[in-house]
Amino acid sequence: MIEQDTIKLLRECDAGIKMGISAIDDVLEYVKSEKLKKYLKECRDEHDRLDTKLQKLLEKYKDDGKEPNPIAKGMSWMKTNMKLVMNESDGTIADLITDGCNMGVKSLNKYLNEYAAADEESKDICKKLIKLEEELAIEMRDYL
Repeated sequence: MIEQDTIKLLRECDAGIKMGISAIDDVLEYVKSEKLKKYLKECRDEHDRLDTKLQKLLEKYKDDGKEPNPIAKGMSWMKTNMKLVMNESDGTIADLITDGCNMGVKSLNKYLNEYAAADEESKDICKKLIKLEEELAIEMRDYL
């Protein structure tokens, strides 16, 4: 049970990290504020560092991880592009990133509770990802 919950939690974190990196990459070219652009790049780098740790754990369990749901990813891409076409501003970007962070935090907390038997190392990665998403949403407030 511990190993199954651990793998399932790691997979969801893997998909979440990939979704977060993709969302940041989707908006970076539209960012006008250098401060916002720098912060988003730093946050993406933090996602990458967390992903490196997560991939090592997945290798330990001989698992390939999980790609984000293609429908969710496609819908996110469409929403991002439609909103940016209508209003290409840092406020729009902050709004999109905040929505993504909130969805990520909600999903990750759900999985953390659902896979309660996961090992502590995996739970720790999930909690760090949740914290990263929460902090990113807070940083976006200045641009809303």
